[in-house]
Amino acid sequence: MTTILLIRHAVNDFVKTGKLAGWTMGVHLNEEGCAQAEALGARLAEAPLDQLYASPIERTMETAAAIAAHHPQLSVQANEEIGEVRYGDWQGKSIAELSRRKMWAVVQEYPSRAVFPEGESMRGVQSRIVDAIEALVRRHPNQLIALVFHADLIKMTLAHYLGMHLDVFQRIVISPASISTLQLGHSRPFIVNMNDTAHLQALKPARGKTDEQSLRDGEAQ
Repeated sequence: MTTILLIRHAVNDFVKTGKLAGWTMGVHLNEEGCAQAEALGARLAEAPLDQLYASPIERTMETAAAIAAHHPQLSVQANEEIGEVRYGDWQGKSIAELSRRKMWAVVQEYPSRAVFPEGESMRGVQSRIVDAIEALVRRHPNQLIALVFHADLIKMTLAHYLGMHLDVFQRIVISPASISTLQLGHSRPFIVNMNDTAHLQALKPARGKTDEQSLRDGEAQ
């Protein structure tokens, strides 16, 4: 049985711009995010990791690097198949502007029917991430692998293996620098834990809203 750690990247300041980040380059962890990543790395320091993959953008690669710092035998392997949703011409746009578009309501209420202009469909994104995870399981049987990527993709993954419809996937909460654990063998999947943030409890809470929200909440990821 292969065990997969589904890890969300730590926080950054792009959310404060009120724009949708997507694949925007140059989005780095902020001070709080670096502290979260360090705590995450310490939490996994004794984990017998066999492989470490990350979405190939700065905020995910930086989070993964904090894990790799405790595992000198591993390198962070960038994997586009676990990359962020491709929002097409929505990327970089202000949430205030996007919320006035007809597609906004579809994204919020019926994501299974949502297609981003010049970008991906939400159903396509879920298929992409599930296919990527299944491919990694075939490549690394009976290993412990860590994937550092994005909230909505983690939610879509968990929804799929829980047998939930995509239209209700936003009921799942995935916090920055959290760990969710999935086990896949020859038969049924097992969700071992979801949104584990025990390693962050010692960090001093920041004032105001610091948790990057999903597109459903009108903010970038």
